[in-house]
Amino acid sequence: MSRLQIVLIAAGVLLVVGVLVFNAWQMRLARRRLESARPVAAPATAPRVEPTLHTAASGGAPADTVATAAAAGTRVEHDRDFRLPMTNVVTLDETPDGAADVDGGEIEPAVDDARVPHPRAPIGGMSTVAAPDPDIESILTLQPVKPVAASTLAAGLHARLGKAVRWYGRRETQGAWQRLGPESRGEYGEFAACMLLADRNGPASPAQLEAFRKVVGEVAASLPAAFDGPAVADEAQRAEALDRLCADLDMQIGLTVRKAPPATIAGTRLRGVAEASGFRLAPTGRFEWVQDETGAVAFTLQNITDEAFTADSLRQGATPGVVFLLDVPRVSDPGRAFDQMKLAAKRMALTVGGELVDDNGRPLNDGGLAAIRDQVMGADGALRRTNIEPGSPRALKLFAA
Repeated sequence: MSRLQIVLIAAGVLLVVGVLVFNAWQMRLARRRLESARPVAAPATAPRVEPTLHTAASGGAPADTVATAAAAGTRVEHDRDFRLPMTNVVTLDETPDGAADVDGGEIEPAVDDARVPHPRAPIGGMSTVAAPDPDIESILTLQPVKPVAASTLAAGLHARLGKAVRWYGRRETQGAWQRLGPESRGEYGEFAACMLLADRNGPASPAQLEAFRKVVGEVAASLPAAFDGPAVADEAQRAEALDRLCADLDMQIGLTVRKAPPATIAGTRLRGVAEASGFRLAPTGRFEWVQDETGAVAFTLQNITDEAFTADSLRQGATPGVVFLLDVPRVSDPGRAFDQMKLAAKRMALTVGGELVDDNGRPLNDGGLAAIRDQVMGADGALRRTNIEPGSPRALKLFAA
């Protein structure tokens, strides 16, 4: 063996060793960043404390009660002992932009999220810009060996896991997070994969969380990149707790306008009155009342028979009644939305010669409507006390079907 061959072999060995050392160093840095962002665990000897609703003013005192109702005129009060299972409880100050996940797993459009003020960064970075939400999402971070293009995340961006998935990237460790999508350009030095922990379809299951981790792991291996995140079992527990809380806070209010049998409301008449009141027929088979200032749906009008409204069915048929529906967590000002819906329902009843009743068929007078409004405001307050701003992107995600 010549001297040149010996030198080349030695150089090759040193190069391999150098790469291994560099990768180990990158992994160690990644773990340190992740660990520094995690909350300090409670001592093992600490007693288990069940979550409780609390207010900022009381510093943790449980709320007396939370009124929940699936329909107008029905009030069910329970002692509540849940609070949002957050490591970092914050109040969001966001404006809905129509990009909320509403389809149980479809990827949202790549848009800039509204600014989210956090008392500390969710996973180690600046928190005054678009960022992952560690309070309602399972987050896995990826640290590539070198900056890579967002297009390398294609497998993750198109994953369908049954819960909404978002991807973020930032160019520097302390830089601002940017929402990523198929059209994102540029290279990023760190990524965050986020999956929603709960929505109206229930909590993220261990199988979904495991599939999420597998997809992210495969993306990390293809970059290559170090990746880490909380254990699946821990995230499944968080998902269950979050789902229980959202179930307690969920409220939809219905006001019904009906004709006394056998009388009905002609579809053409109904459409004319609805559109004159500001409603528009939507592809969902409901009429929607949209706020001019925000473009957001304040409340809807649907068939009392649950049959979808279409242009043809309205032109040819009739219905015994309609239901005005307010989805309290999904509107930014529930009290105002209820007032607008109440006026529209009263006018509808007067115009078509119908009766305004609750879902139990009981006539509604001004006193009954005032009591229902109190329920709406109680739900509004309960949502805000748990840092779920009604109508915010956070609320739209948690209360999506």
